[in-house]
Amino acid sequence: MMEIIDITNIKILIPALTFIWVIFIGAIILLLRKIKRKSIERRLFTDASMETEQVSAAKKSGFLQFIEKVGNVASHGHASTNLWEQLIRAGYLGKGAPAIYTGIKILLFFGGVVGMALWVAPMDTNILTKTSLISLGGAVPFFLPNLLVLLREKKRRDEIRHHLPYVVDLLEVCVSSGIGLDMAWNMVADEIQTVSPILGSAMDLSNFEIHLGASRAQAMRNMAARTGADQLSSLAAILVQSERFGTSIAAALREFAASMREERRLTAEENAEKMAVKLVIPMVLFIFPAIGIIVVGPAVLNIARVIFS
Repeated sequence: MMEIIDITNIKILIPALTFIWVIFIGAIILLLRKIKRKSIERRLFTDASMETEQVSAAKKSGFLQFIEKVGNVASHGHASTNLWEQLIRAGYLGKGAPAIYTGIKILLFFGGVVGMALWVAPMDTNILTKTSLISLGGAVPFFLPNLLVLLREKKRRDEIRHHLPYVVDLLEVCVSSGIGLDMAWNMVADEIQTVSPILGSAMDLSNFEIHLGASRAQAMRNMAARTGADQLSSLAAILVQSERFGTSIAAALREFAASMREERRLTAEENAEKMAVKLVIPMVLFIFPAIGIIVVGPAVLNIARVIFS
């Protein structure tokens, strides 16, 4: 009788515990989503620059501060304009980004030199070969951050170019329905944030510049300079001309979106045409020899067997 009661209690307890566990997991997920939403709202409606500095200062570890000090010593506390622009286009907007970038390059250089020196020291080669290997070991890591920044910059630029036609379409729909361009810009920036955070953040930053007193054309030109997307400069010129000459902004946005899609289609066709030429090298090096071995190999083996038997 006790065994039946225990089995019955277990059958009731398992669904109850499962229900409580599901409710607990769901509550945790909802709480995390709410905290994330609160963080995004706080970032949007507070002073962006002050919060960025506070977050960056809070996140800086001792090692990161050491790297920044090394970069400041190497660059004498002054970064070049080209480096600033390149880091901004790559999405590194922090005040200490150039110093950290320079510090990482310096540490990688010395680390590569020391590591290569320890590796080539036991080798029985002449001093010229050892010096060349040590120099190469320092040069390759030194230029590695340049490659990473260029790849990140290209990725951000490609993402903006991919999603910009949809942004222009949304702007055209909002303006055609009677919404002002400023309000339409804010609405589209909020909507595109979930699809493309990079483009949404760039639009929010340009909107922040407009609130600080910059003109729309200047804010959009700064946005184009920060992202490296030439289409944003064209969009700024179109909006300025439409407002100056009194033409329809909705029609201008519609034509601009169509031209961007046509340009993207032509670029895709061009890349498809180049693909045939690019495939020649792997076909010659890998595919044709394999096919030759499969087709000619059995015949060669039979001939060899007949000759040497």
